[in-house]
Amino acid sequence: QVQLVESGGGLVQAGESLRLSCTFPAHLLSLYIMGWYRQGPGKQRELVANINRYESTNYDDSVKGRFTISRDDAKNTLALQMNILKPEDTAVYFCNAAFPRLNITYWGKGTQVTVSS
Repeated sequence: QVQLVESGGGLVQAGESLRLSCTFPAHLLSLYIMGWYRQGPGKQRELVANINRYESTNYDDSVKGRFTISRDDAKNTLALQMNILKPEDTAVYFCNAAFPRLNITYWGKGTQVTVSS
């Protein structure tokens, strides 16, 4: 079984930082594209950032310059450093692993991030 487990969410004030982590099984190869998605209240799930095995990254415009995604395949860990948090960042954040060429995707159950003003 492939299980992704997120941690690090919480309640913070605007301007503060949080670091989210996601652990995945060793069986999940580095070929997978790892990413963070989020779903805010009343909104659809959206891509926050992702990273491939070459450490090439993509970020949603709303988080560029504030969030940093990283992966450590040796430790089976994906992270999202979130700085200068804003109330609009409030959402459930999900860890994702995808291997598009094999039509495979896995999801974590999410971790809540709440940013107060």
